Amino acid sequence: MPLTLTVQILKNEASAFAAEESRHDEAVLFGVTDGKAIGTYLEHKFQQHLVQKYTYVFGVIGKGHRFSRAWRGPENHQH
Repeated sequence: MPLTLTVQILKNEASAFAAEESRHDEAVLFGVTDGKAIGTYLEHKFQQHLVQKYTYVFGVIGKGHRFSRAWRGPENHQH
């Protein structure tokens, strides 16, 4: 069963994810100059990483709702 994602775990995972992502070229992003598209791509990738390990409530990236401050709630999607 996945662990519950806490703020401290999120910070640790974000740091480790950033370090790992900076060690390799992301061929999908070659030639992309739109910073928002790059950020959205990496956020999707990060959420995919998290959903494999943790239970948490997440927002909709395209609508500007990032990680919810309310970790649980019926109005949010839950993983």
